[in-house]
Amino acid sequence: MNFSFITKRPLWQNIIAGFLLSVFMVGAFLLLLNFITNHGEYLTVPEVKGKVYADVVSDLETKGFEVVIQDSIYIDSLAPNVIIKQFPDPEATVKVNRIIYLTVNCTVPPTIAMPNLIGMSFRNALLELKSLGLNLGDTTFIPDMAKNAIKDQVSDGISIKPGSPIRMGSRIDLVIGAGLGGEAISVPDLFGLTYAEAKLVLEVNGLNPGVVLLDDDFSDTTLGFVYWQNPMPFDALQHANIIRSGQLMDIKLSMIKPERKQDTTLAPNK
Repeated sequence: MNFSFITKRPLWQNIIAGFLLSVFMVGAFLLLLNFITNHGEYLTVPEVKGKVYADVVSDLETKGFEVVIQDSIYIDSLAPNVIIKQFPDPEATVKVNRIIYLTVNCTVPPTIAMPNLIGMSFRNALLELKSLGLNLGDTTFIPDMAKNAIKDQVSDGISIKPGSPIRMGSRIDLVIGAGLGGEAISVPDLFGLTYAEAKLVLEVNGLNPGVVLLDDDFSDTTLGFVYWQNPMPFDALQHANIIRSGQLMDIKLSMIKPERKQDTTLAPNK
């Protein structure tokens, strides 16, 4: 290759020419970089949390965002493919083509191993079900000396063994020991409980609802609160009343949650 056009010129001319060429190349690179990165173009991130993924992905991409599903979890109270989290947060200012990372609700509930609830107390079994994303189904009480202990765990009418695969969100029915018939227990205090809560307390203690009286201003027991019961938890001398398993308890319900008056049903301080 003939380099005479370089060697024939003075050195200082070659230096200036090289410098000008370098300036031109750097300038061209910066202009091209601004074009590639959309320099100076910004977008405001919209809020998509709570919306269905398929309803928002096309709109986001049209506005200049890239959309990536970062994770998927399961919440049984939400519809499938609902967006649970997003990053960046809503109203954040980002450059065009910025990636929006989404966490969506699973379409199909994941499969987990059924825990062993046998022998647990009813309260602990509820906590275990909740921690694993399982729901409490029906409760059945049977005579058993292990009162309030779980005797069987049932799914779709069939006993399910610990470790068996089950879908998260499934309903688990529990068979619970109610103590031996005729067992003497202290009368439970139902004051201020909803009707559903009062029924559960009675069932756990092996008792049955008796007469349910409603105030004149309503007729829906699911909206009522217990403000009177028979028998009461304590007698006139503030001694605990005793009742036997299998007996009935009558209650009265009010629309308004009652406030407990001092020195009515509470036992005296010792």
